[in-house]
Amino acid sequence: MRNGTAITEFILLGFPGIQGLQVPLFIVILLIYILTLAGNGLIIVIVWAEPRLQIPMYFFLCNLAFLEIWYTTTVIPKLLETFVVAKTVICIPCCLLQAFFHFFLGTTEFLILTIMSFDRYLAICKPLHYPSIMTSNLCLQLALSSWVVGFTIVLCQTMLLIQLPFCGNNVINHFYCDVGPILKAACADTSILELLGLLATIFVIPGSLLFTVISYIYILSTILRIPSAAGRQKTFSTCGSHLTVVSLLYGAVLFMYLRPTAHSSFKINKVVSVLNTILTPLLNPFIYTFRNKEVKGALRKAMTCPKTQHAK
Repeated sequence: MRNGTAITEFILLGFPGIQGLQVPLFIVILLIYILTLAGNGLIIVIVWAEPRLQIPMYFFLCNLAFLEIWYTTTVIPKLLETFVVAKTVICIPCCLLQAFFHFFLGTTEFLILTIMSFDRYLAICKPLHYPSIMTSNLCLQLALSSWVVGFTIVLCQTMLLIQLPFCGNNVINHFYCDVGPILKAACADTSILELLGLLATIFVIPGSLLFTVISYIYILSTILRIPSAAGRQKTFSTCGSHLTVVSLLYGAVLFMYLRPTAHSSFKINKVVSVLNTILTPLLNPFIYTFRNKEVKGALRKAMTCPKTQHAK
């Protein structure tokens, strides 16, 4: 325990040094937030309204879209506040709650994407056995397990985190409550929490990435054995959207965590965090819509049916 004045709140700096840009940035990020909610919500509605899309791949896509809606909601409203309020204050319980949901949903996203890569592996490499393996019960179990595992991993660390006393510097140089600055404000030994965080990070990020890479090695080897170029392109297109999303997410995360400390910049990390928490959830529905003929067909059907009925 170190000496210091107990604190009851944290101050989020957001993006200091952007004088004169607060209003334009507020408008842009608000529009991004609205589009994110609309785009991911539309995917959920289309999949559940179109019987042809009620297959495992789109069931997992609905999980991802639902997750992205709440993932951005945990961060963006408070970020918008930093643009209009001189000093953005957040109470310690609220800060810990935001950190919990941010990392719980982020962890679950890695697990959902890993399950989606497994689904693509079965569909492409084991097409004859795919219907008997990827049953509706297994889909539900896989999706539920990803949410439960993500919740459990982060909850165990959060239960230890909420027991810490806080004193000293209460300024968080970020636009959300990151665990690193929270631990620095603790008045007690945080080595156990830091170790648990490291183990969880290794399990979730490199572990899920390894599983995804192995899945795609098998997928690519199967695709390369297809004799016709048209067949190879058609088969690869079924996992192209997922591969694009995976590349964006893991690329940003690995950039932040695997660079040498001597060359790291917190300002750059903060900008990359914008990609993870704001831009990727916005891009996901567009990536899956533009690159997927079935989703585009269902969307056109949903847009034309009301017009047809109105004409009748």
